[in-house]
Amino acid sequence: MKRFISITFILVILAAIFYFTYVHFFTHRGNENELIIYGNVDVRQVDIGFRVAGQLAKLFYEEGDVVQKGSLMALLDKSPYDSQVRQAEANAKALKANLENAEILYKRRQELIGDGSVAEEDLNNAKSTYDQLFAQFNSAKAALNISLDNLTFTKAYAPTDGIILTRVREPGTVVREADPVYTLSVSSPVWIRAFISEIHLGQVEYGMLAEITTDNPNGHTYIGKVGFISPMAEFTPKTVETTALRTDLVYRLRIYVDEPDSGLRQGMPVTVKFRFDNSKDLKKNE
Repeated sequence: MKRFISITFILVILAAIFYFTYVHFFTHRGNENELIIYGNVDVRQVDIGFRVAGQLAKLFYEEGDVVQKGSLMALLDKSPYDSQVRQAEANAKALKANLENAEILYKRRQELIGDGSVAEEDLNNAKSTYDQLFAQFNSAKAALNISLDNLTFTKAYAPTDGIILTRVREPGTVVREADPVYTLSVSSPVWIRAFISEIHLGQVEYGMLAEITTDNPNGHTYIGKVGFISPMAEFTPKTVETTALRTDLVYRLRIYVDEPDSGLRQGMPVTVKFRFDNSKDLKKNE
């Protein structure tokens, strides 16, 4: 019996330690007017590739480089597509000449049909030839436009401002359509992914302002707004859970940073502080 009581006492102590460790990890109350939670920077990523297949001719950026929206990032060898354009242009030009001749012939047949110099069958044949060539010419123009588009798609541009996270390929590599050659970290929007325990969930609402700080002693304080509160609870994330916390439920928050800069990087740990004495007032004054 004494042994059983001792084991029970030890388990109670361990459970209390795990509970307070959990509470202090996810939420820490400095005083009644503030709530502190911890999270990580989360940003969108874009895989940069080509809409056509080909051999990489040139890459203009390295990992860590900052790029602006619309910047030329990579080139494919355009020789095959140049040839396709020239072929499509020649085909369209030849069909246009034949179409013009067919149109002249058809108009002559129309002029002569009235005095009986041309049979009705000849007029119908001229009309049929003209219609066929007209359709072929339109098809050739469409093929030319496709060839010109494919030639344009040998260039890859930055769809938004960002930072190069990964340079996936090197010049000389043959890539297929949509194969990524860069991974771009989007500069904006940037948000904080954080988790809050159920006992503090009612204190946070949409649009609430928050102060965001990093572990950098020289970093400044960012201002963010709560833009997402998960309607569903989830288990403690594996990155922070312990055996005792495995079954605890938390709610995911997304706090959008108003003016992000290079001081916030993907995955960086941050501290988020909510002030209840003035956060609602600040929200009203916007």
